[in-house]
Formats: sequence, C-alpha cells, structure tokens
Amino acid sequence: MRSVRLQHHTSYTPQVRTLLGGLYAQVRADLLDHPNYRLDAFLERLDRHGAEPGWAAVIGHDSASGAAVGYAYGNTVMPGDRWWKRMSTPPPGKYMSKGAIAVKEIGVVPGWRGIGVSRQMHDELMRHRQEPYTTLMVNPAAGDGKVMRLYEGWGYEEIGVVQPSPASPWLVCMGRSTR
Repeated sequence: MRSVRLQHHTSYTPQVRTLLGGLYAQVRADLLDHPNYRLDAFLERLDRHGAEPGWAAVIGHDSASGAAVGYAYGNTVMPGDRWWKRMSTPPPGKYMSKGAIAVKEIGVVPGWRGIGVSRQMHDELMRHRQEPYTTLMVNPAAGDGKVMRLYEGWGYEEIGVVQPSPASPWLVCMGRSTR
C-alpha cells in the first residue's frame, strides 16, 4: 500500500520554488499550452504568493522512494486583498472580518490521484493555521465537476464567482471554517 510523508514549509525558498514548479508541470501537463496554466504563468503567481503574508506549503512525498507526489499551498488574505476584490459579488463578511487562508493551489501527480493525498495535504496545511476561515477557487469544469464536488465533500460551499485574470476561466470561490 502506498503512503505519503508530508513536509511543511513556511519559507518560500529557491529550492521550494523549484520543487513546486516541477510538480506543477507534472500535475498540469495536459494544460500547459493554455495561457493561464503555462509553467511561467504559474511561477509568476507562485513568486507573488510566496511573498505574501502567511505563505505556507505542504509537499507530499512517496514514503518509499521519497519522490514528491503533490503539493498544497496558500497564504493569508485580509479585507481589501485582491483575492476578494475580483469577485463578482462581495463575499460574506465573516470571511473577511479576521482574515482567511486562501488555498491557492492543490495538485497531485497522475498515479497518486484518487487515494486521498490531496485531502491529507490540505488538512496538514489547515492544521497549522490561525485564520478562522478557509477559501479556495475552483474551475467548476475541472474533472467534469468532480473537483468541485470533492471540495463540497470537504465542507466547502460556494461564496461567489471570480475571473482572476483575463486568461483565466471563471472560477467558483468556495469557503468553509478552517477547523
């Protein structure tokens, strides 16, 4: 049986950037020709996110080989953050009152999907957070809707829609209590 070892990072270093970039290229290999999903676009977003308050990442490694198999990262978003400003309608006030953690990316390499790795990384990322609420954005078409249903199963609910950039598809912003 395959198992994963979770490694928590709270500093955005060149080594972490390289590791996340390599994982991203594997996770999104079928989308890398789309402007929003190109590796350089991801690295630009990652550099911006890595400089923002409260940045942290969890990287999952195959317990047997040590190979990296997935990642989750996020950072704190406060009232007035661009995360909220781009939404088509204002989010419920509770998400902005004391700050929230925005999960910016979760990805698992093919071959490790469907066995709970993303949930393990997500929960490990949340375990260390003080923010009362968690939010994320999801493409409702991802996996023919399976990804959004997965997040609903984790307790997330839709709180708005957003188009983060002109190259991005419209995304559903979801939120839940961190605990």
